[in-house]
Amino acid sequence: MPKLPSVSGERAVHALKRAGFVQLRPTGSHVSLEKRAGAKLCKTVVPMHSEIAKGTFSDILK
Repeated sequence: MPKLPSVSGERAVHALKRAGFVQLRPTGSHVSLEKRAGAKLCKTVVPMHSEIAKGTFSDILK
């Protein structure tokens, strides 16, 4: 698996929106997003930190 880049929360949210996710609500220092794919619903929460930890970013991508 290739190494993950360092990504800010804002950049991650922008990329997820381009992938079809819709922002539900900002909750303090986090943003909730969801995407419907047929009957399947994918939800994720992105921390709005200056840089997201690589492990956290990996979990968001899954």
